[in-house]
Amino acid sequence: MCPNRFFSIGLKSAWSLSDLPPQGARARGRGREPGHTGAGAHTGTPPGCDDTCSPPAPLDCSVGDPGHPQDLPELQCGQGRAAAAEGHHGPSPYLGSGVDRTAIVDVLTNRSREQRQVIAQAFQERTQQDLLKSLQAALSGHLEGIVVALLQPAARLDARELRTALKDSGAAEDVGVEILATRTPPQLQECLAAYKHDFQVEAEEDIKSETSGTLRDLLLALAKGARESYSEIIDYNLAEQDVQALKQAEGPSTEGIWVLILTQRNPEHLVRVFDQYQRRTGHELEHTVRNRFHGDAQRALLSLASVIRNTALYFADKLHQALRETQPNYQALMRILISRSETDLLSIRAEFRRKFGKSLYSSLQDAVKGDCRLALLALCRAEDL
Repeated sequence: MCPNRFFSIGLKSAWSLSDLPPQGARARGRGREPGHTGAGAHTGTPPGCDDTCSPPAPLDCSVGDPGHPQDLPELQCGQGRAAAAEGHHGPSPYLGSGVDRTAIVDVLTNRSREQRQVIAQAFQERTQQDLLKSLQAALSGHLEGIVVALLQPAARLDARELRTALKDSGAAEDVGVEILATRTPPQLQECLAAYKHDFQVEAEEDIKSETSGTLRDLLLALAKGARESYSEIIDYNLAEQDVQALKQAEGPSTEGIWVLILTQRNPEHLVRVFDQYQRRTGHELEHTVRNRFHGDAQRALLSLASVIRNTALYFADKLHQALRETQPNYQALMRILISRSETDLLSIRAEFRRKFGKSLYSSLQDAVKGDCRLALLALCRAEDL
């Protein structure tokens, strides 16, 4: 059997084992995506999106599988034909020019992360090949990076991104705050466990060795995951106490008060604190942060305040910034779109459209080039008119 065909059937059969509804069809027109949750998230469909969402249509090329009596969609039938025409034969399923990148993107972006793990396991059982290694050998560049990220458990991807940020001067206050401040407590614990497993060191130890001052204290506090949960009880006295504490914490050696309040109080409480702070002082809390702090500590605190006010808007701003760079920041685009695709991406898209007057989908179409363009658009899901 042609190795491309072998690879194709294996991935096709693996996909069939993931029998839950797909995340949502990649849309070139209007559409919507699955439900989402998260701080600052909106509910419902953003303006301009209708309520249609169809699963990806099977390719017209199926194979009967002894282990699965029903006909299965031949995910990469085009890949097999292309390889056969080019005369690719031999024992290795590692593919080059015969790879059907569109089919790979369709499979991996239209299933949840959990389903992708099932697909990878089924592929291993059917072909005796590691799906991740096979795709790494077949792909390159940014598309390879996206595929690797899609096939990794979320905790491992977060751990890798956090490690890179801590080791890369100038990124800790950006990516570090993004990951440590926007993951749920269980997600954060899984990330820290994966960090220790993969790098043989606690994340807290790397934070201590790679950062300093207020930024170090802030990241360490976020890594503890000690933020209070929302109790639905409004504590007006505590809000007033926090406002007064922040107003008075403008002298030397008072940075710890800012770190304590912004990393331990729940976001709903902090939004009230921010509002009361502005009424008491006549300016936003961020204005004080810009005057009171400098450098990486200032950037980290401003990012944290943005997460607290509106998480979806925070990510919309980050995506917009990534697209405005001379060369798009593909790493940031990949990380955000993948990590938020199953939570609040719909809200992020709505905030992006509202603030910048242009949809995220169209912005990606205009800015992104190369093989990874299709994958990023598929993760974005749809146009917001």
